Amino acid sequence: MNARGGETFEAARALAGIETLLAGEVPVSGPPEYDRQAHTGETLSVRGEGYAIAELWSGEDLQGVYEKEWEEAQERAYGHGDELVRQLDARWGAHRDVGNRVAVWWSEGDPNLPPLYEQLRNMDALGTLHVWGPVRPPGGHADRWVALSVNQIDGDCPFFLIAVVTDRPVEELED
Repeated sequence: MNARGGETFEAARALAGIETLLAGEVPVSGPPEYDRQAHTGETLSVRGEGYAIAELWSGEDLQGVYEKEWEEAQERAYGHGDELVRQLDARWGAHRDVGNRVAVWWSEGDPNLPPLYEQLRNMDALGTLHVWGPVRPPGGHADRWVALSVNQIDGDCPFFLIAVVTDRPVEELED
């Protein structure tokens, strides 16, 4: 995604992004639909069968960054995620962690891979999902599940933080 690359992290803005995603539409079916920045074409969010995903923050490009500097960038990214987890735990109760590594081993286009996991794999967003739910969106009539994840495509790319909202439970896939 990296549409928010290099922005200063603001917990209040990230929480507002989660609230917006939670209150928004989660398609029951259909292919992924992307919301992109007008000038760059970078993906801001995507909605598909049973899910909505949005980037909350993206760090600086790490090409040519090594050792201590790289480790500090990693600590910052996970610190941002931890800050949001603490605030959401206070709001919705303790989260549970759902591993995402099994999606890597599934064949591309496998009809048995749930659409959420296919999309996360396509985004290289394979970090642990911190999941709350079911939660009820303000004014909503159906339960939703909310997840956060810190990710990085490879060592030179920025770390990025995403929010996921689903209309179904988020469970770890079996090996």
